[in-house]
Amino acid sequence: MQKAIVFSIEEFSVYDGPGIRTTVFLKGCPMRCNWCHNPEGFEPRVQVVKNLNGCERCGACKAVCPSPGACILCGRCISACPKNLIRFSGKEYTAEGLASKLLKNADYLKKCGGGVTFTGGECLLYADFLIAIIAMLKGEKTHTAIQTCGFADERKFKAVVSAVDYVMFDLKVMDRQEAIRYTGCDNAPILKNFRNLCAGGTPFVVRVPLIPGVTDTKKNLQAIADLVKDSPALGAELLPYNKMAGSKYRLVGKKYSPIFDQTAEPNIDTEIFIKAGIPVKVL
Repeated sequence: MQKAIVFSIEEFSVYDGPGIRTTVFLKGCPMRCNWCHNPEGFEPRVQVVKNLNGCERCGACKAVCPSPGACILCGRCISACPKNLIRFSGKEYTAEGLASKLLKNADYLKKCGGGVTFTGGECLLYADFLIAIIAMLKGEKTHTAIQTCGFADERKFKAVVSAVDYVMFDLKVMDRQEAIRYTGCDNAPILKNFRNLCAGGTPFVVRVPLIPGVTDTKKNLQAIADLVKDSPALGAELLPYNKMAGSKYRLVGKKYSPIFDQTAEPNIDTEIFIKAGIPVKVL
């Protein structure tokens, strides 16, 4: 029985693939992009998260904790908090259980030309789960899509991409050393999987986060355009940096420490893509 941990399910999304969609966020990611605005998606496990805004430090949560310093996910602190500032992040689903939940809106999504999108974190951490649930959804004629960073086992990448209807593939930092610096990962597996995606027949678009001084430079954007222009990509989608990216880090006990100028406005250069003959839009 295939299982996965989900940290959010967002309905009526219009930015995660064709039409109106239900977007499923799977928990866990191999990358640590310096600008990530979903830190609760880092770890592939259920976590207790605390909203410190409004916390009066009454000590009620500590008073009921049976394992100080080593959370055992008992949930006692959640019910003890008088201001409801503590919750679980992440819920484990079987493929059958999640498919049943998602299919409740299947008819509406079909009428809107939409479907279901799996993202993260990095959804390909759960490749076997994805293959199982995609088969269930497609059996009910539900359009399926994934958004992926592309950093995944090549065999599993090919298997999921061949099963899904549509792919949103992130291209972030093209220089290898800069990729390691800003994302924590070598981009060689990503570029190899991009070539695998191009060799397949699944429709896809490229997504580029525009991070000031990192991904939005003319050199980096030109390198992306040069790679994409000879590919079968349907186009490029540019995502300007979210200045609220650091707001959720305290929830999971982390500090947001960007090594780029987060106060700067990103360079939204569509001309590089237009000149390369690539349809482009800004989300």
